[in-house]
Amino acid sequence: MTQVIVLNGGSSSGKSGIARCLQAVLPDPWLALGTDTLVEAMPASIQTSDGGIAFAPDGEVTVGPEFRALEAAWLAGIAAMARAGARVVVDEVFLGGADSQQRWRKALGELRVLWVGVRCDAAVAAGREVARGDRITGMAASQAELVHRGVAYDLEVDTTHTESMECARTIAAHVE
Repeated sequence: MTQVIVLNGGSSSGKSGIARCLQAVLPDPWLALGTDTLVEAMPASIQTSDGGIAFAPDGEVTVGPEFRALEAAWLAGIAAMARAGARVVVDEVFLGGADSQQRWRKALGELRVLWVGVRCDAAVAAGREVARGDRITGMAASQAELVHRGVAYDLEVDTTHTESMECARTIAAHVE
């Protein structure tokens, strides 16, 4: 039985919408947790320290050791919830590509995971980014391909021309 669905894609690619749709179409209750939740839960000082997380004016995101330590605890916590019986949809941005996936693989260990790549044309994601108004301009375009480098998926969806609900149904068909 699938215990965790990891949705990986760049900013404004549609992961959060897909996660909400998955919660609506999957027969059992699933928790939806994302990297935005992690960042929002961190103290403001993490965004002002050299070891935390920084958002450059061009949309580039860099992280340091303080962020990584909290992230490791977050990953372990999500894995613990899944081991305790919660089914979890993770909305993630693999800034480090394959290295990011490896951190998740290590944390999730023996759990049954469905790895899903959420792709979106960079120009379309950039348009969504502007429409949202809560992102740094340039983040979507810079992450559109970067987050997929070296990452292995069980399934990929593309939100460029496909609605979140249709992507969720495609993913749900692969959940055991």
